[in-house]
Amino acid sequence: MVAGEVNMKIGLEIHCQLTSLSTKLFCSCPSNYRGKPPNSNVCPVCLGLPGALPVLNENAVEAAARVAIALHSNLSKFFIFFRKNYFYPDMSKNYQISQYDKAGGIPLAVGGYIKIPGKNGEKKIRIRRIQLEEDPAKLVHRRENGHEYTLVDYNRSGVALIEIVTEPDIKSPKEARILLQKLQSILEHLGVFDSHLEGSMRCDANISVKGSGRVEIKNISSFKDVEKALRYEAVRLSTQRSQENVTRRWDEVLRVTLPMRTKESEADYRYFPEPNLPPVELSEEFIEYLYTSMPELPDIRAKRFIEEYGLEEYYAHVLTMNKELADYFEEAVKYYDNPINLSHWVVNELNRRLSHFSLTPRECKLRPEGFISLLKMLDERKITPKIAKDLLWSLVERGGDPVKEIQKLGLRRMAEEDTLMKIVDKIFESNKKAVEDALKNPKAIDFLIGEAIKRTRGQADPLVLRKIIERKLRDIK
Repeated sequence: MVAGEVNMKIGLEIHCQLTSLSTKLFCSCPSNYRGKPPNSNVCPVCLGLPGALPVLNENAVEAAARVAIALHSNLSKFFIFFRKNYFYPDMSKNYQISQYDKAGGIPLAVGGYIKIPGKNGEKKIRIRRIQLEEDPAKLVHRRENGHEYTLVDYNRSGVALIEIVTEPDIKSPKEARILLQKLQSILEHLGVFDSHLEGSMRCDANISVKGSGRVEIKNISSFKDVEKALRYEAVRLSTQRSQENVTRRWDEVLRVTLPMRTKESEADYRYFPEPNLPPVELSEEFIEYLYTSMPELPDIRAKRFIEEYGLEEYYAHVLTMNKELADYFEEAVKYYDNPINLSHWVVNELNRRLSHFSLTPRECKLRPEGFISLLKMLDERKITPKIAKDLLWSLVERGGDPVKEIQKLGLRRMAEEDTLMKIVDKIFESNKKAVEDALKNPKAIDFLIGEAIKRTRGQADPLVLRKIIERKLRDIK
């Protein structure tokens, strides 16, 4: 347990780009700015030049509204945009067009929740508000010849963002990471967000420990770093008590939080209504259309996996936590009549190898049909589980036809008792201490089985080996 975890309060401000859009939030510049020369994907509107007027992207409103519905929030039928004023190089017009929930401001949605697994069953993390706003520019910090400087790339400026602000219901850094993973899965099932795009989801984490002030950790870009940053800050706050509210940043290299400034108050931003954008009013017909055309979301999909395929609850939720993994499973199950066995192999074996090679299910070189052909050879007892697991490493990374690979390598299941008996005799002769242990403790047999499997390059059938070894041990007794 992290120091101070019992008395810890964590709230997240999560910024997610609506990557499904083709243009920015208030202009016609392409929303796909990645890979373009710096400051080439801009126009007078997203640069905030005098006289340029913003025009709201209607598709952004629809995408953001779907997010609000998916998170059980109260969608505002009428909302307005505000100016958030600050002087900083990442916003050339010195204000950000955002939303506000005070002083007459109405954001896109308020309330709602995200369900995550907790220590005592399912837990709801409440949402305070959801707002639609523009992304600022990207700052590039560099150090050369002992000098530090910062470059500004405005290509990202004006891209549509949703900001999701949670209540401080999160009680541990691990819960914060799980919440972000669940949110990512929801957004991907909605089809409004691609998590593989660099910088598409960023997070500001607010944390306090009983007896300390509140600390905001800015712009954390990965789930693992959110958990690491919060763990570091929890320990720091538990040992260095301070009542001051401050803003810090996470250093990914040093793996520490570093001070930035004292935390701003809302008054510092001088919020006021954006005069160049009219209020937005959603019709009843549009809202009904949104509700009736919602796609299948992770929790509903997990329930269907349990009912339709007979999966255990754990496997259903692990699969649906990653949309691509769930899609891979559903494509594979079309060719296979044992979904329970398939779910075990996808979650325990395939997913492990994807993580090792830093691949997504979409990037996996072994496609579902090939994966099933491997499992069918295993079911037909043409190969052993050891052969299947060993071969899976290269198939996931490099691809190939499992049948041809097995033929090329000369791999097969060995089950001939006469052949295996000779191998077992040699193992008993060279591992006398292990044999003595197996005579006293039946669990020690596994070592002898493992030795035989090694000598046959994983081709010996472990069930046949167990039968031979147990019989030989009885003869010795």
